Amino acid sequence: MDHPDRIALSRRGFLGMAAGGMALAGTGAPARAQKVTSSARIVILGAGAAGTAIASRLVQRLDGATITIVDARKRHLYQPGFTLIAAGLKPAAYSVSSTAEWLPRGVEWVDEAAAEIDPEANRIVTTGGKSIGYDFLILATGLKLDWDAVEGFDMNLVGTNGIGAVYAGPEQAEATWGALNRFTDEGGKAVLFRPATEMKCAGAPLKYAFLTDDYARRKGSRGRVEVHYHAHGGALFSVPIVNEKVRMLFDDRGIRVQYNHVMKAIDPGKRILTFATPDGDIETDYDFTNVIPPMIAPDVIRNSPLPWQEGAWGAQGWAEVDKATMRHVRYRNVFAIGDIAGVPKGKTAASVKWQVPVVEDHLLADIEGRLSPAAFNGYTSCPMITRVGRAMLIEFDYKDNLVPSFPGVIAPLEELWISWLMKEVALKATYNAMLRGKA
Repeated sequence: MDHPDRIALSRRGFLGMAAGGMALAGTGAPARAQKVTSSARIVILGAGAAGTAIASRLVQRLDGATITIVDARKRHLYQPGFTLIAAGLKPAAYSVSSTAEWLPRGVEWVDEAAAEIDPEANRIVTTGGKSIGYDFLILATGLKLDWDAVEGFDMNLVGTNGIGAVYAGPEQAEATWGALNRFTDEGGKAVLFRPATEMKCAGAPLKYAFLTDDYARRKGSRGRVEVHYHAHGGALFSVPIVNEKVRMLFDDRGIRVQYNHVMKAIDPGKRILTFATPDGDIETDYDFTNVIPPMIAPDVIRNSPLPWQEGAWGAQGWAEVDKATMRHVRYRNVFAIGDIAGVPKGKTAASVKWQVPVVEDHLLADIEGRLSPAAFNGYTSCPMITRVGRAMLIEFDYKDNLVPSFPGVIAPLEELWISWLMKEVALKATYNAMLRGKA
């Protein structure tokens, strides 16, 4: 079979530039205001997309402030690329760069993890024992993939025994492609699912079901392949109109759906998955699966006073912030951006792009003694891949309204090549601009 990335270069080049320009034009990046003089101590926990982006913007806005990023990770991972890697379209290296190359000058990087947060004393302690005081704390830790919650799973199994794990990292995503490629050659039963917790990029499990179907069709093996999707609740997607569209596409493509099934265990030897259901545990066999674990807050956040105090968000450890301002409800000098924020939407890189300017303005307003009107409306973007070369560019807000960036140009619920191009080509350029504080 020809490699699926065979698209005419002239067509790709032209539309790639067009789509990239559209994406960057729609970023809403404000004109740079005059620098604010301040001696504030700002500590940012996390050097991923959210932490790096807010650090870059604050360096450009503040003169005299001490900005410290705390993160032990040496690699920066472009996580939106994992699905493309797991589809055989990009190598693992596509999503890998170094943390250091993205951090702006003027920021101090403490390359250790945070071990303790004391919001009463306004200080954090690192795993190396460093005590760092702050005037403002920005939580940008991302989340924790709770692999230990999946009984029987071992990361060394990824790529073998029909086991994939796209979320685990670029190398595992590449190994997942190997498993999917073999499966769609040989045929059998694919069982795909998502966890019942809050999760980043909640559309990704659906994308992989679509890709499994598409590769089998491309190879002429679809008649030997079953694709099953086990939804964790009573819907496939949280936005009703999108849920209905995905349901119709799954039905059209013969992807079989089970609702209220939450995966809890895997037996790699017997190739058996165990799901919790309202009627008790059930077992199902598989020949290929993409293991996605529960997602929770990192230990340092969950073990601090900062999470929601009750309910699912408290149990999972998400930071208790106001959904409009991203400011902590009980500690006003603490903000959260990205996956760690306990808000109804927003665990995507696209959401980070709109959360960062809100936090920036509120923090600057505190320093200047003014009030900020900036508010995050829940903007979330999901380029929903439906086959190689086609996607739906789905954008929505807290109220589940569709909020397309390019109305009249890109219809959000149509499978379009231009929407695919936004995912495959333009998104990374916009992401990189965000890291530099330019988007």
